[in-house]
Amino acid sequence: MRDFLRRQRGTIGYPELGKAAEERGFESLFVPEHTHIPVTDGPRLDGSGEPMDPTWFRMPDPFVALGAVAAVTERLTLITAVSLLVQRDPIIFAKEAATLDLLSGGRLIVGVGAGNVLDELRNHGVEPAQRGAVLDERMDAVKRLWTQDEAEYHGKFVDFNPVYSWPKPVQQPHPPFYVGGWSRPALRRVAKRGDGWLAPPLPADDMRTKVADLRDLAGREVPVSVTYTPSDVEVVHAYEEIGVERVALIVPTLSRDETLTHLDTLAEFVAKYSN
Repeated sequence: MRDFLRRQRGTIGYPELGKAAEERGFESLFVPEHTHIPVTDGPRLDGSGEPMDPTWFRMPDPFVALGAVAAVTERLTLITAVSLLVQRDPIIFAKEAATLDLLSGGRLIVGVGAGNVLDELRNHGVEPAQRGAVLDERMDAVKRLWTQDEAEYHGKFVDFNPVYSWPKPVQQPHPPFYVGGWSRPALRRVAKRGDGWLAPPLPADDMRTKVADLRDLAGREVPVSVTYTPSDVEVVHAYEEIGVERVALIVPTLSRDETLTHLDTLAEFVAKYSN
């Protein structure tokens, strides 16, 4: 862990990363979120029981980071992948996202998820067993704040009388909501409330089955973006054949110069794949 933290202090900043990605022809930048990671006496595990990625310990706020990127780019799509709306006040979340969409000229995709670090959820006052229901209400409330001049919402977990909330997003009716996760409840959430699915890098056969199930649930073609995709031509081709619209290639935590070199390598991979 100490070596990782030392490396991270010398890595590239988000504005330079975003500008470098746009200059190399990348379409989008994905930024994840963890508000904090609780300290434990035992192994640090996520909700699935797997060891945590050490990058989780040092994540910046995604809206602040993407706002800095928006200021130095013109075309790059800005994606939270995922922001933990279940851990955030929906009124503040709606204003942050709308402000970023406005200042970026409508370049925001809002990826959301229910969270998988259980003590992190609890520290925000959310019981893990209720996180799906909390997320559903907060998504609905945020949409109203984005789209209604006098918005109100009355639910079990979110409740407010009519309010004014400005600015409104540039995109109409609102920035796309992409939902992360791959469980059956997550797919139902995509189908009912989402504008797209943020999928993990599943094996091609599993991805094909999930995409078919999702489109059956939704009764429509649902855009799919895949996170943490390996730089493997066969994998990317398989996803393309399934109908995936976008893949996010991995940028590890490296020094500034190593990061720029890695971006060059990824750009070469994209160029070869596209030919």
